[in-house]
Amino acid sequence: MNRVKTSKTLRHSEYYDMTETFDRLYEASQNQQIFVDIMSVIMSDENIMLAYRNIKKNKGSNTKGTDKQTIQNIELMSEKEFVQKIKDMFCCYTPKPVKRVNIPKPNGKLRPLGIPTIWDRIIQQCVLQVLEPICEAKFHNNSYGFRPNRSAHHAIAQCYRLMNQSKLQYVVDIDIKSFFDNVNHAKLIRQMWTMGIRDKHLLGIIRAMLHAPIILTDGKIEHPKKGTPQGGILSPLLSNIVLNELDWWIASQWEEIPTKSKSARVLDRRDKGKGIDKGNKYKELRKSTLKEIYIVRYADDFKIFCRKRKDADKIFHAVIQWLKQRLSLDISEEKSKIVNLRKQKSEFLGFEMKLVRKADKYVVQSHMSKKAMNKAENNLKEQIKRIQHPANDREQAKEISIYNSMIVGIHNYYNKATLIAFDCSKVNYIISNWIDNRLNVTKQGAIQNKYLSKKYGKSQQIRWLNNCPIIPIGYVKHSKAISIKNEICKFTPKGRELIHKSLDIDVGVLVQLMKNPILDMSVEYNDNRISKYTAQLGRCAVLGVSLSFQEIHCHHIKPISDGGTDKFQNLIIVHESIHKLIHATSQEIISKITSKFKLNKKQISKINALRIKVNNGVITV
Repeated sequence: MNRVKTSKTLRHSEYYDMTETFDRLYEASQNQQIFVDIMSVIMSDENIMLAYRNIKKNKGSNTKGTDKQTIQNIELMSEKEFVQKIKDMFCCYTPKPVKRVNIPKPNGKLRPLGIPTIWDRIIQQCVLQVLEPICEAKFHNNSYGFRPNRSAHHAIAQCYRLMNQSKLQYVVDIDIKSFFDNVNHAKLIRQMWTMGIRDKHLLGIIRAMLHAPIILTDGKIEHPKKGTPQGGILSPLLSNIVLNELDWWIASQWEEIPTKSKSARVLDRRDKGKGIDKGNKYKELRKSTLKEIYIVRYADDFKIFCRKRKDADKIFHAVIQWLKQRLSLDISEEKSKIVNLRKQKSEFLGFEMKLVRKADKYVVQSHMSKKAMNKAENNLKEQIKRIQHPANDREQAKEISIYNSMIVGIHNYYNKATLIAFDCSKVNYIISNWIDNRLNVTKQGAIQNKYLSKKYGKSQQIRWLNNCPIIPIGYVKHSKAISIKNEICKFTPKGRELIHKSLDIDVGVLVQLMKNPILDMSVEYNDNRISKYTAQLGRCAVLGVSLSFQEIHCHHIKPISDGGTDKFQNLIIVHESIHKLIHATSQEIISKITSKFKLNKKQISKINALRIKVNNGVITV
């Protein structure tokens, strides 16, 4: 079974009672329903607070836009004030200018990114949350980028399957020239209309987002007439809407062609109805003169697999023409080509793939791409320099931790390459010399981190610096790439069961917490109250018992009057009576509560620790 990590955004939607709403939108979209009033859902209190939570957890929430504000400016507002401001913005939406920054690319060029203001990011998140289930019901299974519960590894697994099992040896590689900068706005709006998104108020808001002025690095203002700004929260979804038409057009040439063959019809006993046996269907289609082709797409990177060279030639020219005529997109001629996988390598998402003969058949052999290896090598060298010249021992330990996380990230992503061990050993030869020559390392030590100990503890290549382990890039094993199950979907009850186990807390209480915020407290306090309740699994931090909604009290460990904040770390969920006991000064109240709950020494110790923080004396029993 393909294991899927629990999605935080999925759980957040459960906390804010939006799961059923998103499920209904998904089902309605599957049933070809037309949506003319989506704004009522987008502007709901629950959706707005959900957007706040999802934006807040993003590190980019502390990045300033053109208005110089961050999430910290919003945290001080009351929930009522915050929600009302968002609703007012939606009523007559005019986005603030987008801040342009340039990010270096591996090839030395610069990638332009647009940074909207924090308020515009929340607006975009509100829209994204509601559009996503509608669009997910329309997207093709062979697209993997910027979609919930799908990843680059799933795209790589599909490539492997088409090469190994379907025995397709030709691949059409087409590179769209500056895709995100050249999206046609009018075409995009028409595509959304065709998908059933026909709320004119919403379409007007999206159009305004696309036309938001951009402040360039030199201070000049640009008014875009095409493109979706990279860095915008809504841009990935919009890009998938644009290219979804390509996915279905390719699929219509082969995968989605109906067949009347009886051998392709099977009884699906689970659903007590008829289904399609795709194996038999494709077997029948191969008897025809049709071109057997499959697309695998990740954002604007895609491959089209073919069985015959002549089919690859035809689809190569057809796709170029289709992109130009339908989407007004040009291709990069020098990067677009047809590859015979038995003779040449094809690069995709940082991997190089090729078919090599093994006994009487051809199998996939894959590497890290040369570009990926060079990038990994250069980044690790730069990090070693930071370790070599630290401000102090504490900073050095921090830089070593960053280095180790870089190694883990490289291994976790590229271990789907069949020859990853060979590739990393080549990088390791250079990097290990850098470590030995530049750092005063030893070969003895103990790994305290449980994850690193389990994964790298048996390696003889580990080095230590000031009792900190430096894990080796050469110690890695290939891990099988597993295709995604089509049933996995966060917008169906069955799909969610495959994503995560049921929450060990009372979701009903979570909903009550959301619907009943403390009115005179900040939006940050009310949001963190929910987070803390969830982190404690709905139990009192002192008593360890499950709490009803009426019993929940959220206590500031360090009082606001003493400089305490509404941050997550400064809050704790306790029983109402325990909260009274923390603040109680009357011996009568103290005695009454302690006798009622028959507190043990451990519980008294916890209460005393909290009482000291609020400048109260300790209690004895």
